[in-house]
Amino acid sequence: MLNSNEILKFAYVNEYESAYDLSQPKLFSKPKIYTAKGDLTRRWHIYFSFRNPDTGKLKRMTPFYGEANKYKTKEERLEVLTIYRKALLKLLKLGYNPFVDNTELYKKLNRKKGPLPTNKISEVLKEGDTSYEKEKTKMSIRDAFDFGIKMKEKVINTTTKKGYKNRVRTFIKWLEENHPDINNIEKLDKRIVVQFLNHILLKTSARNRNNYRTDLSSIVQVLEDNDIIMSNMVKKTPVLKSSPERNKTYSKDTQEQIFTYLEKEDPILLLYIKFISYNFLRPIEVCRLKVGSIDIGSQTLKVKAKNSPLKTKIIPDILLKELPDLSNIDPEADLFTPNKIAGFWDTDMNNRRDYFSKRFKRVVKDKFGLGKDYGLYSFRHTYITMLYRAIVKQSSPFEAKSKLMLITGHSTMTALEKYLRDIDAELPEDYSEMLKQ
Repeated sequence: MLNSNEILKFAYVNEYESAYDLSQPKLFSKPKIYTAKGDLTRRWHIYFSFRNPDTGKLKRMTPFYGEANKYKTKEERLEVLTIYRKALLKLLKLGYNPFVDNTELYKKLNRKKGPLPTNKISEVLKEGDTSYEKEKTKMSIRDAFDFGIKMKEKVINTTTKKGYKNRVRTFIKWLEENHPDINNIEKLDKRIVVQFLNHILLKTSARNRNNYRTDLSSIVQVLEDNDIIMSNMVKKTPVLKSSPERNKTYSKDTQEQIFTYLEKEDPILLLYIKFISYNFLRPIEVCRLKVGSIDIGSQTLKVKAKNSPLKTKIIPDILLKELPDLSNIDPEADLFTPNKIAGFWDTDMNNRRDYFSKRFKRVVKDKFGLGKDYGLYSFRHTYITMLYRAIVKQSSPFEAKSKLMLITGHSTMTALEKYLRDIDAELPEDYSEMLKQ
């Protein structure tokens, strides 16, 4: 059975006769154009209803999009959809019925207009009595990626969006320098993408190359989903094996020395570190905390965690007693600022995290001669290791991990086990006796 898309491929007809009797109930409604109130981020289409032979009632048919949504101005979309609507109305009046086999209609039109055209629907419809130009300027690569990022805005956070923009900017700059002839999105192919990813690999690392691949693929998938390109060529490139960089855990002596030093030198940085150490938050999660995030009464805090909605975590007594009185401070105030606890700091989260990382390097790492393997994350690793080893002394490894999951916030046991392996938290008991056998 031929559907409306197939019929539209040979839809242009110069003359036609009405296929319905005005004395009878109308078989169909006139096709109309849906413009989403002018919103170009949504899909415009043609819609109509046809009388269901079983129920006798008009039924809304599957919308027809064609290639209208490839065009990125209201005028262009409306122009091409007007052509589609006119062609579909002609077909309906000729007898097209979505509830029956339309082969005979196809043959009739095929005899009248010649062989079935093989070019795209929009190209065929342009052959009619319209002034629509034969060729349209395709979407530029820059416009396509801007569209992709705009569509992703509603489902990603500000930090992710910034990462997308930075990587897209690097990609487009590389394209302009190395392939100036690639001026629209339809010319972009896997070969070009691989060349760019190889450039990133040679310049940086496999891990960074994979990060570029992930972000670019995510945006290009939006273009595929919106019929701007045929397929996501980035997704077809392989993921390279890479060794993740992990901060080392601190020894007990080093950790205690750092805390003692910061009590006098930088109490703000010390409290920042204690949220990482005692509440097992990531540095950027600490930056997200506001005064209103802290509920002293229930001894809990709420925080936006990695890849998850708002989470509630208990505040252990060891940290609770370190907090100043926050009762009379605006709940919207940031918990951490450069100069005081509880105030307003007008900068984005990435800048806040980077600020405290640099402050930690200047105040602590340079003082204690710590290498690049040690950082703020090291405190989280250190205290999770300490806690796990304390719990596992009194229970089985599985029971210990089950308790630990509730504290650390890992979403699955598998994720927690991988994390514990990566930071070498799980160590076997002394096996000397076995070696003596």
